[in-house]
Parts: sequence; structure tokens; C-alpha cells
Amino acid sequence: MKRGFSILAIVTALLLSFALYEALIAAPTERTMGDVQRIFYYHVPSAWTAFLLFLINFVASVVFLIRRDTKADILALVTAEVGVAFCTVVMATGPIWARPVWGIWWTWDLRLTLTLVLWLIYVSYLVLRRFSTSSQTPVLASVLAIFGALDVPLVYFSIWFFRTQHPSPVIGGGGSLDPRMAHVLLINWAAFLCLAWLVCWTRFRLEVLEREVEEAQALESLLEGSR
Repeated sequence: MKRGFSILAIVTALLLSFALYEALIAAPTERTMGDVQRIFYYHVPSAWTAFLLFLINFVASVVFLIRRDTKADILALVTAEVGVAFCTVVMATGPIWARPVWGIWWTWDLRLTLTLVLWLIYVSYLVLRRFSTSSQTPVLASVLAIFGALDVPLVYFSIWFFRTQHPSPVIGGGGSLDPRMAHVLLINWAAFLCLAWLVCWTRFRLEVLEREVEEAQALESLLEGSR
């Protein structure tokens, strides 16, 4: 596992470096927006990665509710944490991109609003997991995660079926994208996926160790109390 982790870390570092070069230098400059459009190579892959992590969180939450599997609960927690991090990148890069293009930092556009709701739901999920001491916390969190996951397709398809301030999809939905830009976009997404995998792997192992320590301490206290 240590060797696999080291290999993944090296691959991630190389991919992120190459993706940075491709996004800032190699990719062609967009005609109307200019260099600010290069945020696209971070904004979109971050959103896709967050959606994927929330999907895994949804599946893990369902598995936990059915089987009460501890590892499924840990996976749900970890993917929610990392998913919120990537969703925060989306929320930060969006206004930075919007200001020079739309002339405003934020508008209560349908997709933007739904994305904010999605972020708030999963932040609430993490707050619940962090501060609640009830034995039913994992169950309540799983239900909240399932509810939050329902917002993901709403965010994704909002610009397909409704007129919004947000641009129409450039991949699918009748959109088009320069092949060179699509190439750079996929490279960045691959780099972000590797980064997400690396962080989730680290966080998962840490959470397992923390729970093992807590169980050992609880058992030790129980034994001391029975003496």
C-alpha cells in the first residue's frame, strides 16, 4: 500500500504540473474572453470531480443505511469532505471568471443558486458529522447525504432545460469545444481525479486509525472501570 500510495503521489504531482502548463500556456486563447477563460480548465474539472465524489458519497450512504458497514460510513465522510473542497473551488473560481465576462461577481442564476444550495447541504453534512455526539449521527448524516445528492443532477441539467445566465454546455447539449481545449480540459480533469483519489486515500486511512484508537481507548476505560 505504501508503494502504491507513493506511485499515485508521483503521478498526481506530474499530472498537475503538466496540466498547469497545458492550461496556462499550451491551450489556445479564447477569442472573446481572452486569458480569463483559462479558469475554465480549473472550474469545470473541479465541478465534475465534486459531482463524482458526491455520487460516491450517495452510494456509500445507501450501503451504510442497509448494512451498517463502518467502512462505507468512513468512505461517505471522506468523499463528502473532499467533495466540499472541490465544490468550494467551483464557488470561488466562478465569480472570478464571471466578473470580467458578465460584469458582476454573482447573480441568482438557477445553476449558481442550485450549486450554492448543494455546497450548503454538504457543509451542513460535515458540521453534523463534526459536532453531533448522538449515536444516530451516521444515520442522520446518510439521510442528509442522500437528500443532497438529489441536487447534483439538478445542478448539472439546469442549463440544458432552462435559460440561465450561465453559458450553455460546451460538451453535449448541442455545444461545441475546440479539440485542443477539450484535450487540455481532460488532462486537468485526470489530474484532479488523481488528486482527489490521493487525498481520499490519505483521509480514509487516517479516519480508520482514529476510530481504532477511539475504540481502544473506550475498551481500556471500560476495563479500568470494571476493576
